[in-house]
Amino acid sequence: MIANRPALACLLLGGLAVLGFAPWGWWPVTLACFAAWLWLVHAAPTIRAALWRGWLFGLAHFTLGNIWIAEAFSYQDAVPHWLGPVAPFLLALFLAIYPMLAAGVAWRFRRTQPDVAYVLVFAAAWIVTEYLRGTLLTGYPWNPLAEIWLPLPGASALLAYIGTYALSGLTIVASGALTLLAVRRWRLAAGTAVVLALLTLGGVQLPLTPAVVPADAPRVRIVQPDLDQEQRPRDDYPIANLRALMKLGGTPGPAPRLILWPEGALRFNIEDGYPAQYNYLADPGEVRAAIAAPLGPRDVVLSGGQALQFDTHENLVSAGNSIFAIDARARLIGRYDKAHLVPWGEYLPARPLMSAIGLSRLVPGDIDFAAGPGPRTLALPGFGKAGFQVCYEIIFSGNVVDPKHRPDFLFNPSNDSWYSRSGPEQNLAQARLRAIEEGLPVLRATSTGVSAIIDAHGRVLASIPWNTRGAVEAPLPPPLPPTLFAQFGNWLAAIVASAMLLLAVAFRWWRR
Repeated sequence: MIANRPALACLLLGGLAVLGFAPWGWWPVTLACFAAWLWLVHAAPTIRAALWRGWLFGLAHFTLGNIWIAEAFSYQDAVPHWLGPVAPFLLALFLAIYPMLAAGVAWRFRRTQPDVAYVLVFAAAWIVTEYLRGTLLTGYPWNPLAEIWLPLPGASALLAYIGTYALSGLTIVASGALTLLAVRRWRLAAGTAVVLALLTLGGVQLPLTPAVVPADAPRVRIVQPDLDQEQRPRDDYPIANLRALMKLGGTPGPAPRLILWPEGALRFNIEDGYPAQYNYLADPGEVRAAIAAPLGPRDVVLSGGQALQFDTHENLVSAGNSIFAIDARARLIGRYDKAHLVPWGEYLPARPLMSAIGLSRLVPGDIDFAAGPGPRTLALPGFGKAGFQVCYEIIFSGNVVDPKHRPDFLFNPSNDSWYSRSGPEQNLAQARLRAIEEGLPVLRATSTGVSAIIDAHGRVLASIPWNTRGAVEAPLPPPLPPTLFAQFGNWLAAIVASAMLLLAVAFRWWRR
């Protein structure tokens, strides 16, 4: 079937390759699918056929990989609900261009039979195109290929040295080794098998054992209220949500606690200085006092909320998707505004045109969110320096930390109640990638899951399952020294891709 129906085979392989990502984690399936696809691209009779096979593979891969988006369309009546099942396909029509380009570049450098040079060129092209997917037109690097290695700690540890995009390229090399094995070229396959075995054995870790920490050492408590999006239209939602969050706040003890609430958790204004008509739900000072009342003297709450922005005539012009820090004295001690906003979610691109054809944001409201200045570090008394990445900001490799002010941990609140299960699981997986890359703990607080405490090695120390109300509390994990990736970022991907191209040239020269 693969040989006789290459177009259908590319669609099936692209779809099946999704099984290597969360929540399934069947990474051998992904490697096998990519290996067969590399063979199909090589066998294409023309460059046009190679590009077509690359695009079809990407179309199926990204449609099924983003199927979780569909549910979000059921919450906004200003957007046609029938777009939900179609939206992942429409998104994939564009995203498939990137594997198409990688396939086209590799095909141009092929020989009669697949060889090491072909695989290396394909891997280098994949690094470049995956990087472009994460940067062009605001970027959308969801489910990078490197993510499939999270079940193998030894392999995923390479993220600290070369980063996500370069590891994705090495994943293509591993798949290419299978391709060469199929045509009886066993050397790359044997070498790859040895490396994988060593990484697997070297990455075997004993079960985590709790470290002995002083009774007054800082602790982190993550709250997951499990209130669904369908409850938001209720008039009592703001107070019901606040009560649910506070009920799970736990009891103060001898240690200072950093209490984490999800993205958008606060439906009340908590900043002073807004025009009075915008504080009709409650006085901001009273809301802060209610939040602070059950806290211990050194406790701090980090919560998602909205920061409103007005013009000189007190007209509301935009809002910030923000994180607020509130101490036990009911003071606001810091704020972060999300910088990497979601098109059609938090703002409407080309609003006059989109509005004219009847389209709106998935998030209800006529006011767009305004982007913040970028990664920021905030010193929290008793807890060290906090970095912030709201929701899908965490998926952008190399863009999650202020390089001049390295934090001690990252706080990643999210509101994943918009989506079906695979979306939150994959978001968690990508937070783990950032933890390994940067050598920093990542603390995730989500509305319906999956909330987690992730250490600087990318290990999940504690979590709250999807669609579950609860809280977890543990000592605040320590950071590691800056990793190689933390120091050089995605320049490492460029170095790896260049090295692959040089090796491909050397191999061809040697074969002559």
